[in-house]
Amino acid sequence: MGIELIYCAGKNRAFEATALAAGFKLGAQVPCTTYHPLYFCDQNWKKPDRAAYMAALAFHKPRMATVLDWEQEDQLSEVLDWAEEVSQYCERVLIIPKVIGGIDRIPRMVNGKSIVLAFSIPTKFGGTPLPMWEFAGWPIHLLGGSPHKQMHYAAHLNAIADVISVDGNMANKLASTRCQYWVNGTAIGQKDRYWPALEPGFEGAAPLEAFRRSCQNIMAAWHSR
Repeated sequence: MGIELIYCAGKNRAFEATALAAGFKLGAQVPCTTYHPLYFCDQNWKKPDRAAYMAALAFHKPRMATVLDWEQEDQLSEVLDWAEEVSQYCERVLIIPKVIGGIDRIPRMVNGKSIVLAFSIPTKFGGTPLPMWEFAGWPIHLLGGSPHKQMHYAAHLNAIADVISVDGNMANKLASTRCQYWVNGTAIGQKDRYWPALEPGFEGAAPLEAFRRSCQNIMAAWHSR
């Protein structure tokens, strides 16, 4: 498959174990309660708390971690300062560029650690405003979004770049709140052909069963690409 799939949520031991069993790596927006070692750490981009985030990275020592989003032209020095500090705790530093025309100013390495560009899948919560062609030639991580949108963007980005990893928690949210699970557009007759509702009969175990099905189906869909 070649792409690392990351379940990014925390706060639920059973869901973490289910994702691991399906072949996912684990991530979380930290600080956060987690029950297994983290491969990926993200921070609250709307309310960044640098001190708390760095303390969490020092504790978890993930393989990869994001830094402050680069949203304003004059913010790059601050973003790179975050990257310098984050590089102490992980092997891949993820920079999230949101300034059009700015990617050429981002270095490829920081303190000997690889920089990966993170592309935020557009949702109602936000998204990367840059055209995809600006990411040409870079290793890419896809942030958030639905599994099928991630696959759509990966297909286009892989024509010009190298999508190496994706993370998300939509399967967790829809399993927990609606007992829905993901299928690859095959749910004929359902309100949403990607997210059918679990059939009756699972009672209190329904959210976990819906999440288990999502994990298996998402993994299978990526493997079939």
